[in-house]
Amino acid sequence: MADKLVQHFLVTEGDVTRTGITTGRDAWALQNLVSAGADGCTPIDTPGPRWSAYVHALRHEHGLSIETLHEAHGGPYAGTHARYVLRSKVRLLPDAEAA
Repeated sequence: MADKLVQHFLVTEGDVTRTGITTGRDAWALQNLVSAGADGCTPIDTPGPRWSAYVHALRHEHGLSIETLHEAHGGPYAGTHARYVLRSKVRLLPDAEAA
């Protein structure tokens, strides 16, 4: 069995900087949100089984500000989907910096 993904990060809010650690799919989602920047992520362009759960954990367990935008999409299953945009200032830390 593979080791669970671990991501250390820094969050800057005004003059305050704090650290955090997230693991597994929450860490995967945070990495994708940081990489996407202002464009954000959707389950359509960045498939993941439970985006809403990952975002919920990042918001409520780690205190990150993530905006949810609702967008329409067409196709045979037309409807709406969420676009998640990280609004907190987050810097991902390599393992060497996290120690």
